[in-house]
Formats: sequence, C-alpha cells, structure tokens
Amino acid sequence: MSGHSKWATTKHRKGAKDSARAKVFAKIIRQVEVAAREGGGDPATNASLRTMFQKAREASVPIDTIERAIKRGTGELEGVRYESISYEGYAPGGVAVIVETLTDNRNRTSAEIKHVFSKNGGSIAEPGAVSWQFDRKGIIEVKGPIDEDQLLEWVMDAGGENFSASGDNFIVTTEPHDVGIVRDALESYGVKIVSADLTLVAQNVIPVDDEGEAKKILRLMDAIDDHDDVQNVYANFDISDEILAAFEG
Repeated sequence: MSGHSKWATTKHRKGAKDSARAKVFAKIIRQVEVAAREGGGDPATNASLRTMFQKAREASVPIDTIERAIKRGTGELEGVRYESISYEGYAPGGVAVIVETLTDNRNRTSAEIKHVFSKNGGSIAEPGAVSWQFDRKGIIEVKGPIDEDQLLEWVMDAGGENFSASGDNFIVTTEPHDVGIVRDALESYGVKIVSADLTLVAQNVIPVDDEGEAKKILRLMDAIDDHDDVQNVYANFDISDEILAAFEG
C-alpha cells in the first residue's frame, strides 16, 4: 500500500476523533445526487449510484437521507445542481496531487482551492499535468484474517485484478466498472466487506523520508480534504507508518 493509501486510513480515524461526521455526510450526499442525476435513480441499473449508495450506508447515512438525495438528483425534489471539477497540482517535494470537487460555484471553488495550495506550500498545475500518473480503479477492502490463496482464487473468479495486505485486512483492486460485481461475488463466498469505492491509484510513488517535508505534504493534504467542496484528494507519495502515526497523534 502506498503512503497515500495509509494516510487515507489515518485521515478516516482522525475524522472520527474530530467528530467530522456531518461534513462526511454532506460530501457523500453530494456524490449520491450527482450519480443519480447522471445515470438515473435506480441503483440496479446505475453502477455509480449503487457504489455511492453503499458508501453512504457504510458511513451510516440514514436511508431516508439517501433517498431524498437520489430524488434531488433525478429532479423529483428541488435541489442545488452540483458540477464536477478536478484540479491538478503539486505538493512540496514535487508530489503529484489530484483534487476532485463537486461545487455549485465554479469560480469560488477554483479560487479557494488555489489558495489552499499556495498557503500550504503547494502549487496548481495545468489540466493533464499530473493526471497521466494515475489510473482509475475499484478498491474493495476485505476484512481479515482470511486464507490468501483462497482469497486470490475468489478474486480471480469474480473478475478482480489483484489484492494486497493492509494491516489485518486486504485491499482488492478491480476495473472501475467491475467493483460492484466483484463485491457481490466476494460477499456470496462469505467474505466480510469493509468498504468498496472508486479511486485513483498512482502508477509510481515518491518516497518521502524527511519528517519535515512529510509533515508539509500531510498538512496540505489535510487542508485540501477539509474543504467543503472537495470529495476526494489523491497523491503519489509514500511516507512511513511511523511518520503517519505521528501525524495522527
């Protein structure tokens, strides 16, 4: 697992400690609305909506809140129309960063994201400058312990690509359109699914061994992720567990 993936886990735990539940709800609900608007309100025929629905349930978003978001997305209920905009840039040390947002005000979000980068030692790049370094993948976290040979057989049979260890659990990778299919197949084998989502995976990572530089990178990542319009932030750094643990503390 890359340092970025480990940071995402650290961020999740930190968010729980900071009681950031309401902000998490708001971000996921935006994703549900957009998925419903772009592909329809039926999770059975809209793979993106199904993934977002599962993500919302895993975050303990109430069913009625999810259903209202779907109705806003399909136009059955009045709501704000969100636009999907991505930003590319660099963190300290030349680390590539991609930021995915959903916003109802493009100019405001653009100005604020640029400010977050510059304030925290980063810089905005032109579209396409860093995105070529990432691949879109489906990511399924499987709860361990589990026999690795058996898991590999099930993953291959289900159409997944591979898996890697992440602490006591395992991370299964798939093509984006296969994440729901592989999830269902693994569950049918009795595998416990912790989460399933779509993500960007860096083709290569930049090792960061200097603690001072690592903290600058993590400070920028945290500041970006804290913005209300930011849905996802990805980077290609690799920082040790020890430094990440210090940041969490």
